[in-house]
Amino acid sequence: MVMKPSLQLRVGTQLTMTPQLQQAISLLQLSTLDLRQEIQQALESNPMLELEEAYGEQVVEPLQEEDWPEEIPQELSTDSEWSDTFQDFHSSGVAGEGPDMERSAQGTSLRDHLFWQLAMTDIDSRERRIAESLIDAVDPNGYLQSPLQEITEGLKAQGMSDLEPAEIETVLARLQQFEPTGVFARHLGECLLLQLNSLTQAPPFLAQAKRLARQFLTALAANDRKLLKRRLGLDDDALQQAIDLILGLDPRPGHVFDTINSDYVIPDLLARRVQGDWRIELNPDALPRLRIQPDYAALIRRADKSDDNTFMKHHLQEARWLIKSLSSRNATLLKVGQEIMVHQLDFLEQGDQAMKPLVLAEIAAKVEMHESTVSRVTTQKFIHTPQGVFELKHFFSSQLGGSDGESHSGTAIRARLYKLIEQEPARKPLSDSRLVDLLNADGVQVARRTVAKYREALGIPPSNERKRLSHLKK
Repeated sequence: MVMKPSLQLRVGTQLTMTPQLQQAISLLQLSTLDLRQEIQQALESNPMLELEEAYGEQVVEPLQEEDWPEEIPQELSTDSEWSDTFQDFHSSGVAGEGPDMERSAQGTSLRDHLFWQLAMTDIDSRERRIAESLIDAVDPNGYLQSPLQEITEGLKAQGMSDLEPAEIETVLARLQQFEPTGVFARHLGECLLLQLNSLTQAPPFLAQAKRLARQFLTALAANDRKLLKRRLGLDDDALQQAIDLILGLDPRPGHVFDTINSDYVIPDLLARRVQGDWRIELNPDALPRLRIQPDYAALIRRADKSDDNTFMKHHLQEARWLIKSLSSRNATLLKVGQEIMVHQLDFLEQGDQAMKPLVLAEIAAKVEMHESTVSRVTTQKFIHTPQGVFELKHFFSSQLGGSDGESHSGTAIRARLYKLIEQEPARKPLSDSRLVDLLNADGVQVARRTVAKYREALGIPPSNERKRLSHLKK
């Protein structure tokens, strides 16, 4: 049988990833801070763009071209990246520029902060390698999570066969001088001692407080004041002053870095009540408003194919696409934000306890977009509400069943759990099993392991540790 080549005509539709569509997708997934830097870069490189505020609010379009580009599709369902095609696109800002306040406000992790201090420290390459391993072993609270013996063995396996434990101890002692004070401690007592040793002025009973932190934390946790007075040789008032010194220290020195990210957030959307109804609006101060520069645009001659005229036409087209892509981004962001808050209206009134379960697919179906588009819109986009400023992803949470047949949001359950623990008797904290019973009585069916997981996610210790802490505060 002989196969002969032939031509066939097939009719079909296909989404073409034009550079303009890729630009619209890329702008959609940028945070406000990154987008501001991208706009600034465009303003510096494209003479056809200018800030609208410079010439008032009226937008002038001196040149109306007949070949206006096709509309940007509302459905941005592809996962392609603009940078996959155009390598000169920098989503993180202009390379080489120093960090400004807003950019740096996105947050520095404890690990980055420690490595920055290490870079400023005068040590040799061998000590630096040891220091890097120690930094990698620090947990978010600032404690050294791995034993020194384990770190030593790991470095030996990486070629430092002659490493001695004394070398590790020497480098660790230098790192324990880093900020925040108390980092690189191997246990709570060492963390407290590092902070006490750093005090520039010696308060009364400092020596006794150091001994207390070094030897008697267990007795302190048990509130055994009789033993503490006898062993430290202090009366009631002096002992209380020594205890107050301990209670004034930070047992989790690295924890401060957990909250840095929220300090300089610029909300993209605003939720406010107008005449009894909730209104979701774009934040007018989030992004600068752009327009076509009318003087340069007026110089373009339609039939002229000179290099200068072609250059200006090219930049005019780019400017128009950027403005249109920004408009498409804002419209999509507003549409998704409004639909999310329609679903979470009770949250605006009551907070996290009234949060309803929500998944991306539900919003995607409502706004008739792909889930990947909704995911882009809700990542690093923030809304200002009466309850605070939240990332749009905050309003999506898992669904758990209830004895009343109603499903409950994981976020709402965490909020209820936090409130129950906050209101518990100080002398008799609620166990995880008791918390399960209280939630079940409230119509929320949840397993004990789920309660323990949510409690740990909230940074709340178990009931026995909470009881000890309550004794310390007496």
